[in-house]
Amino acid sequence: MMLIKRLCQTAALVALAISTQACAESKQSTGVEQERKVEARELLEELITFRTAKGFGQVPAMVNVLEERLKAAGFSNEDIIKVPLTIDGEEVEGLIVRYSGEENSDKSAIAFLAHMDVVDALPENWDTDPYTPVEKDGYLYGRGSQDNKFGVALLVSTFANLKENGFKPNRDLYLAFSGDEETGMLTTREILKTPEIKSVEFALNSDAGGGTITKDGTPVSFTMQAAEKTFATYIITAKSDGGHSSRPGLENAIYDLAHALTKIEDHEFPVEFNEITRLMAKNVAEREGGELAYALNALMEDPTDRQAIDIVKQYPNTSHMLWTTCVATMLKAGNAENALPQSAHATVNCRIMPGTSAEEVRGVLIDTIENDELEVTLQRGSVESPASPIREDIMGALQRAVAVNYPGVKLQPVMSSGGTEGREYRSVGIPTYGAGSLGLVRPEDSRAHGINERILLDSYYKELTYWDTLIRDLAQDAD
Repeated sequence: MMLIKRLCQTAALVALAISTQACAESKQSTGVEQERKVEARELLEELITFRTAKGFGQVPAMVNVLEERLKAAGFSNEDIIKVPLTIDGEEVEGLIVRYSGEENSDKSAIAFLAHMDVVDALPENWDTDPYTPVEKDGYLYGRGSQDNKFGVALLVSTFANLKENGFKPNRDLYLAFSGDEETGMLTTREILKTPEIKSVEFALNSDAGGGTITKDGTPVSFTMQAAEKTFATYIITAKSDGGHSSRPGLENAIYDLAHALTKIEDHEFPVEFNEITRLMAKNVAEREGGELAYALNALMEDPTDRQAIDIVKQYPNTSHMLWTTCVATMLKAGNAENALPQSAHATVNCRIMPGTSAEEVRGVLIDTIENDELEVTLQRGSVESPASPIREDIMGALQRAVAVNYPGVKLQPVMSSGGTEGREYRSVGIPTYGAGSLGLVRPEDSRAHGINERILLDSYYKELTYWDTLIRDLAQDAD
């Protein structure tokens, strides 16, 4: 009996020791995790203070902050490549950071994208100073908190954390940060000329992934951008001899332009499906049901179905993915109230489906206007890019990373109507995919480019786990 008692006491002591050790390790782990959150938040807050909008010249200063953080984590001077560029007299920089992988690896490198510049914000329009980070109601307010300084901060924090903890990827990894994504992507194009980035197998864009959650954290939908429409702007010009307004003649540049715009308004581009938009249509039909589901299913069977087209046009948040769109956005005409106009100009912005060129659409506009006297010119060069193939290995890794924070959620490939630098990468043959699981609580939380831009801090902290999981999955430790 005494022996049994002593054995029981010994077992209890061993169990207590194990429990104490586990508790200590748990506290240590929790402490490390909390410290990482604090560091990542502090970095984001510091980045927000830089007014990296065009014309303020603050991108190089922000690059210096990122360089300092990365060097402190163990990256060398050789690992950090600055890409300087002078744009309209302003010094701008792109940034490339190499995380060296296993030597002689047969795996190609991966690029992780983000952009450091922002659309400018005017303090008088905000409830807070856009360049002073402010926490309120669980959100962090500040210009770039969503677009896209949160991506910069997360990727730099993740690279730094992995480096400090001795992670050795089995392939080279690169950060590739643009300095002018919002205003021309010239630094992006310079980055794409470097041998480091030209050789990557694919790119993951932190500016093109995420989703929506409910207030209690339940996921609603999460997307992965795999294609973009081509952005193209046309100037339509009508000219006439002008004259005194008291003697109007048969010619009037404003009327000629107005007739042209009415025809463009009435023009319908054909319904088109590709691998990605077909998946998008199926997902929307399953989620929404009703007449929209009926119309989408009908169009997948017959893209010319008139009744289905009329129904879908009532849902502009969905219909834009089905066809090229062109819309008038700006007008300029005349020079005096008592003079007939000598010229009239309209800006027409088009978002073109992959596979159709900007020149083809210019031809469609000319044919639609049916007036040889009017000029239709492409205002600036457009970048046409193909859809990226849906690869099971990449899709699987992105899905697993999302599931760490939002188990059971289904990641959906999408085509974006807006523009990101992903189009630049796709245009030179580098498949590019939106990555990230930033959860917005409701649609109005999407405030990129708008006033009172903000990010849900809980979602931001979750992204640290997302990126750590994703990078370890794609570039498993070589040791």
